[in-house]
This record gives sequence, structure tokens and C-alpha cells, in this order.
Amino acid sequence: MARYKPYDYDQALLLPVCLQDRLIPGTLEFAIHTLVESRMETSVFDSQFINDDTGRLAYDPKVLLKVVLVAYSRGMITSRRIEQACRENVTFMALACGQVPDHSTIAAFISSMRDEIQPLFRDVLLVCEEVNLLGGTTFALDGCKLPSNASREWSGRFSDLARKRDKLEAKVKGLMQEHVEGDKTEARQYDKHNPSGEKRRDEQMRRLHQKADRIDQWLRENEPKRGKEGKEIQSNITDNESAKMVTSHGTIQGYNGQTLVDAKHQVIVQAEAFRSGQDFNHVSPLVEGAKENLRALGHCDSYFEGKVLAAGSNYHGQENLTK
Repeated sequence: MARYKPYDYDQALLLPVCLQDRLIPGTLEFAIHTLVESRMETSVFDSQFINDDTGRLAYDPKVLLKVVLVAYSRGMITSRRIEQACRENVTFMALACGQVPDHSTIAAFISSMRDEIQPLFRDVLLVCEEVNLLGGTTFALDGCKLPSNASREWSGRFSDLARKRDKLEAKVKGLMQEHVEGDKTEARQYDKHNPSGEKRRDEQMRRLHQKADRIDQWLRENEPKRGKEGKEIQSNITDNESAKMVTSHGTIQGYNGQTLVDAKHQVIVQAEAFRSGQDFNHVSPLVEGAKENLRALGHCDSYFEGKVLAAGSNYHGQENLTK
């Protein structure tokens, strides 16, 4: 009869694991890994991520790109969650080659992709065309309003934001006056034995000061935004590219994401985020963007002639029909 042998956890932790074997053919993460490694031109990131002379070695942009794309496909849209996945999830460990980029590195990489994302998008379209995923006969246009990482509290015209700043400053003055009056009464004696009340008041004044200073600095560094008719429209201090939009679930501060899709396999041929909630304004830029993408694949402008474009009634208008 065999004797029971205690499990040696230290020995188990030393078992070799091939991370690349965790990327299984047929899965989305394997497809993204293969596409980024062999088909995408990522040299556009080199100038930002090469620091051979000083400091710590930079992370390979391919690693960061793979991690971000797989994270987005799984609904992870914050840098801290992506960092956690690289530390705890074996799939992300494989994609990151065992490295754990911190959230600030991931956030900086994502913000730097503004100019580089279009060439990468076209690389994906080129692969889709080579494997016959694009039909080129029917296209569908639709949109979705998405909230941004911005608060509606920080929205308004310049005059609204200035009034908000003045109210915050008035609250600070009121608290300071309350503090002075408290010094003249027995409440001050009470605070000596219970300093938490005084600390709370000081902390409240500090937060109000910060908010007022933030608004004041933003107003000094920015100009009012103008709409199509030249009238001032609302700005937002935390994300000035976003806008207030009405959705079926209420008003959000965010963007109107628009996509033009090839109907054969639902491959997106053009996508863009707008700050206007009205869909009918976005037909022309989406069609022109799709033409430019397909032109980069070697197609001429006549590629769309005689093809079908399906869109909802909210895109209806004489200008769009003409387009």
C-alpha cells in the first residue's frame, strides 16, 4: 500500500511552463498574436518606445498592442484592470512574454495611438481582403453612443463654468468665516477635545479650493468651443472632446461611435467617434473614410459605385441621399 506523500508546493512552482503554448490556435488571442507579430507594421511606435541610452528598457510596442487588443475584446477598458490581467491571467502573461507593464505605461501607450491607429486598422483590412472576408457589395452603417471617462458635472459654457468657480470660492469663504466665528465661541473649545470637526472643515476647504483652482486654470488655458452656427457650445474640463448626448438610458457625457460594416462577414471598414449625437451628420465622413481605407488597399474610388448602403431612418436627409 502506497504511503501518502505531502504535496511539495515549492517544487510545483518550479515546473517549467511554456507561455507560448497558452496561445491556442483557433482562439482570438492566437489570431491577434499572429497578426501583430507577422502582419502589422508597428515601426510607427519605435520613436516613442526606444530609449537605449538612458533609463529602463522600454516595453516592445507589439507586446502592449496585443495586450490592449485582447483586453478590449474581453471588455477590459481600464489600464489598471489590464495591468492586473498581465499579473494574474496566463493568457495575458503569454501575450506579454511574462512582463507586467504598469497601468501608467499602458495608459500612455493607448493615448499615443491616436495618430498610429489608422495604419494599423488598414493592415487588418488588408489581411481580411487577402483571406476573402470582404464582400464589397453591401455595407451597413450604424452608431452607438458611449460614455467617456468624463463627468457631466464639469460641463458647461465658459460663463457657466465661471459661475461654478465663483460658487466654489464663495463656499470656501463661508467655511472660513464659520471657522473664525467658531474660534469666538465655545465650539472652539469643543474642537480642542474633538479635533476631527476642525480637520473635516479644513479638508472640505482644501477640496473646494482645488476644484475652484482647476476650473480657473482651465478657463485661462482654453477657448470657448463653437458649433456649426458659430454659437458657443458646452465644454468639458475633464474631456473637452466629449459632449452631452441623449440616449435611451438618459443623458451621458461621451461620444457617438459610428461604424461602416462590410455585410459579408461584418468586417468594419471604417470607424470613428464623433462628439455630435445626431447620426445624420456622419454619413459623409464615414463613406469618405471607407473610400480612403480601401484606396490604401489598391481599390479605386469607383469601388462603391452600384453597391448597397443600409442605414437607419435617423440618417435620412437630402444631403445624405445625394452622397
